Amino acid sequence: MTGQERIVDAHHHVWDLSVRDQDWITGEELAPLRRNFTLADLEPEARAAGVRATVLVQTVTVAAETPEFLALAHDNDLVAGVVGWCDLTAPDVADTLAHLRELPGGDRLVGIRHQVQGEPDPGWLLRPEVLRGLRAVADAGLVYDLVVQARQLPATVQVAALLPELAFVLDHAGKPPVAAGELSPWADDIRALAARPNTVCKLSGLVTEADVRSWSVRDLRPYADTVLDAFGPDRLMFGSDWPVCRLAATYEEVVDTARTLTDALTGDERARVLATTAERVHGL
Repeated sequence: MTGQERIVDAHHHVWDLSVRDQDWITGEELAPLRRNFTLADLEPEARAAGVRATVLVQTVTVAAETPEFLALAHDNDLVAGVVGWCDLTAPDVADTLAHLRELPGGDRLVGIRHQVQGEPDPGWLLRPEVLRGLRAVADAGLVYDLVVQARQLPATVQVAALLPELAFVLDHAGKPPVAAGELSPWADDIRALAARPNTVCKLSGLVTEADVRSWSVRDLRPYADTVLDAFGPDRLMFGSDWPVCRLAATYEEVVDTARTLTDALTGDERARVLATTAERVHGL
């Protein structure tokens, strides 16, 4: 590991199970995540990997989590941004966003996210009440993180076209079927989304879409190359997806994998993926 490059981790989580349950952590495969993960756990791993700043991303659809995350960011200089949650379908979403901005750490609020991946309606993003909420996110100068399954990518293309004023950030490269080794139709949908200039993609979460016990960089490269080609370094940002990544890799391994997957880029291009795209998009 070179350790000399400036790295911004644009996607990680924390949670305290004594505060609230993470009801998505179910089954034997996710059992290693059923414990507390705090900034005190993250910080030494991130610093050792050369990470200078991070973006803390919501985990559950609970309104109280976002003020808690903002307070954490207020008290820790590692966390430069927070992607929180609010009810996009509520009529007062604009007021809610304004209130969050007034809280301690409110200046670190950079985006909003909802677990669209868990919505049974494949067109959830296109519902009129959701579109109204997304316009409020745009009006507040925030980005919207898209956490979707690959099958939901067509709806993301539509919503990005309907709301050109809003910057959409695709989490985990749209969760491609790495373990199955399939590129289509995911790759076609990725190119369609990238054709919208108001979209950005995170180079994150690939290790856990692969076989967590036997993945290799070779398994990930076709998917990383696809998003690099589609979005380019100016619209691609690194994220660790810590601590979820720990199901397949250590923090340092995830960072080193990102370096390897971008080894064909120039130094300046790789710097954009590893740091400056996230800084620019999120205003860090």
